[in-house]
Amino acid sequence: MGQYNSGVDETEINLSSLGFWSLPKESRDHAFAQLRQKRPIAYFDEPDWMFTSDGRGYYAVTKYDDVFSISRNPTLFCSGRGAVSIPDLPPQFLEFFGSMINTDDPRHSHLRKVVLRAFTPRRIELLDQRIEQLAKTLISDVSQRESVDFVAEAASILPLKIICEMMGVPADYEKYVLDRSNIILGALDEEFLPAGKTVEESLIVAAVELTALMEEIGKDRIANPKDDITTSLVTASVDGEALSASELASFFILLVVAGNETTRNAIAWGMHCLDRFRDQRDLWFSDFEAISATGVDEIVRWSSPVIFMRRTATTATSIRGVELAEGDKLLLLYGSANRDEEKFTDPDSFIVTRKESRHLGFGGYGPHQCLGAHLARRELHAIFSEVSQVMPNYEVVGEPSYLFSNFINGIKHLEVKPNAI
Repeated sequence: MGQYNSGVDETEINLSSLGFWSLPKESRDHAFAQLRQKRPIAYFDEPDWMFTSDGRGYYAVTKYDDVFSISRNPTLFCSGRGAVSIPDLPPQFLEFFGSMINTDDPRHSHLRKVVLRAFTPRRIELLDQRIEQLAKTLISDVSQRESVDFVAEAASILPLKIICEMMGVPADYEKYVLDRSNIILGALDEEFLPAGKTVEESLIVAAVELTALMEEIGKDRIANPKDDITTSLVTASVDGEALSASELASFFILLVVAGNETTRNAIAWGMHCLDRFRDQRDLWFSDFEAISATGVDEIVRWSSPVIFMRRTATTATSIRGVELAEGDKLLLLYGSANRDEEKFTDPDSFIVTRKESRHLGFGGYGPHQCLGAHLARRELHAIFSEVSQVMPNYEVVGEPSYLFSNFINGIKHLEVKPNAI
């Protein structure tokens, strides 16, 4: 399969092929542009390389307005049959990956209320202070180096440490958590797949180990309450109910996956974009605070770290003249929606003062809108504030090393010279 360009026949595009996801990002963006223009609701057979299959296939939703409207209509398009995979997950997977992201109301709204109850204004203020402190320390350390893998030494550390600290995970377990989160979201990438293990085995083992860790911490907080979020989650009562041990563990896996992996990739993409579009870096860094809000949102829009979420039609309906049956699966392709020419001027350009900031990088503004959007924005703001002050003339060396995945738009390694002239 060759690289796509603006003249490609959209019938040649196959999102179910591993070859498609090995293409450069620019080639995939061209392909999505063709789908938006000619086949915005495109059917594909189910991938034959997945470890589980129901053989039903799926529809790729590539236009902004369609992703937005489906996200806001959970009655017609549900999440409970699986939101993070193309096929329905087997029961043992849902046990570990079945946090609120894979649920519908009323269970979804209950879980969300329990979690929100734990994030008091005081706790959010303390988190903000800790994020700023840690970002300052990380960038100060990085800036002393001649050359550094920015992902390993900064982008992956900040969100992981914040999540572990807020959930009460001991510091000496942080690498343990990082390694297992890499497996969960990078199972297709040989760098993260344990030798001699299948994808299915690797996912289950990683999930079981993270579950065991969080269940142990949860039990300790019930017996020995502390002033932390885990204590709040296992003791806070909403409608007479707190999170169970398994729900706490599933929420922790969701935090590790959504809060750590996606934010670290947004940071890495931000560093890459600001080096590639240096006029935008100069503009933002010339008045950082004034431009920060739109700059941060442009990083999320441009990178779209989460490639898709899935919804399932609960009854027969149609979109853009495409007839859907009950049970039909739809992939909401956020990266494509965030490049929709009808919603964003010059969508392939990185523009830190972009006014069209209502991107879908945190979901589609429905009930599953990302709970951690504020946290992610604060972490991005803190990191790039320090970069703008301490190493504003940094330079990316060579090409980034990209994650091989159809779910996460990730950068594994990004070599940076902090003090390039």
